[in-house]
Amino acid sequence: MKKENELNDTLIEVKNLNKCFYSTKGIINKIHTEVRAVNNVNMSIKRGEVMGLVGESGCGKTTLGRCLIRALNPTSGDVLFKSKENGTVNLTKLSHKQLLSLRKEIQLIFQDPYSSLDPRMTVYDIISEPAKYAAGLKGEVLKRKVLDIAKKVSLDIRHLNRYPHAFSGGQRQRISIARALVTDPVFVVADEAVSALDVSVQAQILNLLQDLQSELNLTYLFITHDLSVIEHIADRITVMYLGQIIEMTATEELFQNPKHPYTEALLSAIPHADTEKNKKRIILEGDLPDPANLPSGCPFSPRCRYIKEICKTKRPELLETTPEHFVACHLSKRFKRRNLA
Repeated sequence: MKKENELNDTLIEVKNLNKCFYSTKGIINKIHTEVRAVNNVNMSIKRGEVMGLVGESGCGKTTLGRCLIRALNPTSGDVLFKSKENGTVNLTKLSHKQLLSLRKEIQLIFQDPYSSLDPRMTVYDIISEPAKYAAGLKGEVLKRKVLDIAKKVSLDIRHLNRYPHAFSGGQRQRISIARALVTDPVFVVADEAVSALDVSVQAQILNLLQDLQSELNLTYLFITHDLSVIEHIADRITVMYLGQIIEMTATEELFQNPKHPYTEALLSAIPHADTEKNKKRIILEGDLPDPANLPSGCPFSPRCRYIKEICKTKRPELLETTPEHFVACHLSKRFKRRNLA
């Protein structure tokens, strides 16, 4: 459980963040299409919390996560980060050299534990690399740090001189977690960190991430396409659709009282032991709009079963409809949770 003063302390604040990708044609490379993978995102992440980021594949959640830590350069907007050593800094304005000094505070856990580990490096070298280059550790100090974090993620330190192919998927993800945490970061982006694992192993890794968060006072942005995965780990959940945030609130509130039709559909897809509840799954009609040619109104309107005329012409703003519950839907105040009782 997080202390109240921790959850009131904003660690990351995102203001009007955009990330555009362009395709060009012709001999002068004239811009042909523009895709806004991240479209005017505003959000904050509090120190010591787990923020879940959920949406379908292609909704922009991975792009957003990478923009927050400058693994991708945003097109515009600001990302304010409260650094331990440098105070509040705007990550989008920093040079590459300035970013290097902050890399030890901000880390990324990759989705695929198979392709994200260099097969030519030993596990010891994989874990120690960030500590050497981002934190500047060496010699016995480096060795103690690597052994310590390996123990924390339940790796057998006798096997650190082996190569990644000798480990199972779950063990490889523990290696990835150790690599991310060896620099003592304060903010970690976990990008689909359990999606490539078996269900039983997923639970083990989620429990490990929870334990490490409490022990090391970490803040997570946990990216996933599956709401059921983060139901018990996230303090708040942000739902994305076609590059935009459409709903954001506390986890329990989202599951009990969703106010956007898209969130309702995502929740209906979670399997239940009760077969009657499974029959109430909401199947979204229509096709996902072309990200390069979004509808003039609400981007979800072509697939929404509650669509009104205003939805076709006016794009809804992300508004606080009830305390700490933000929704981008014209019908949110009248929206009742249906078919999920």
